[in-house]
Amino acid sequence: MDLDDPTVDRLFHALADATRRDIVRRTVGGELSVSRLAEAYPMSFAAVQKHVAVLERVGLVTKHRHGRELLVCSDPDAVQRARRALDQLAEAWEGRIQRMADLLDATPHDPPTTHEGR
Repeated sequence: MDLDDPTVDRLFHALADATRRDIVRRTVGGELSVSRLAEAYPMSFAAVQKHVAVLERVGLVTKHRHGRELLVCSDPDAVQRARRALDQLAEAWEGRIQRMADLLDATPHDPPTTHEGR
């Protein structure tokens, strides 16, 4: 997954919200109904449905009906895509830090001079 890919932007937009991150966390352990999820948050059922819809659009969760219940579960592959994108960012920053360290090591270190007696 390329960091310039618009999919990455949508993925991290979805994960930028604490409620949505919590929904993903809760559904990693197994399916939960939207009703059950809604009980955990100080917001309306409709608001939780909207959060689930955002997560579903980027593939972080899937929904399916089981009788009258709408069940939500996390997609481990989508969570791994987010992880890979974060790993790519970490590698880029580590490379930059290493290049800066190399430059500092290559620069002669002159002792500080004092200008006493002027």
